[in-house]
Amino acid sequence: MSGRRPGPPGAPATIARLLGPCLAGALLLAWTPAPAAAHLVSTGLGPLFDGISHLAVTPEDLLPTIALALLAGLRGARDGRTVVFGLPAVWFLGGVVGLVAPSGLPFRVTTLSFLVLGGLVAADARVSHRAVAILAGLLGALHGYLNGVEMSAAGLGVVGLIGAAASVFALVALVAAFVVSLERAWTRIAVRVAGSWIAAIGLLLFGWSVRGGG
Repeated sequence: MSGRRPGPPGAPATIARLLGPCLAGALLLAWTPAPAAAHLVSTGLGPLFDGISHLAVTPEDLLPTIALALLAGLRGARDGRTVVFGLPAVWFLGGVVGLVAPSGLPFRVTTLSFLVLGGLVAADARVSHRAVAILAGLLGALHGYLNGVEMSAAGLGVVGLIGAAASVFALVALVAAFVVSLERAWTRIAVRVAGSWIAAIGLLLFGWSVRGGG
């Protein structure tokens, strides 16, 4: 990974022009959201692989993780490395707490991750290294805890958590490294548009959860 330079001054105007179509697309994606529930799918290969597959089939974990990786990549190699190693570690520790002391949380709490992280990516926010580390800690603690609660109910235990943390590590490493490597100005704009999609989906899911009492 190598450091990145700020985007061109005209980027915010371009984002503003693209945000409308992105919001429309996000509306279509979130028009009929599924109920908030565990997404643990049995692979038939044991708890480790069940944990690994969990991230891929759980959008409320997958999208905020991608958003944080995008943000870290925009901020450069140092932040990318912090998130790559810090997020899976905190995710695992939060999951252990969820295994030991499981408790339910409203679905709308998880949508805050979409809104905050997606919004920061869309704005190309110049957040500090410490702020990125704090965001990684908060995301890992919250979503790791919820993973632990689900895996406690499914009987996957610590082995399932190890699989989930491993998949988080792999995803963040790939996404952050890819964003850091981008050279052209338009590619940075594309990353910001992806962040606006995630934020829009989070906003729609939050409204749905409030209306449905989730």
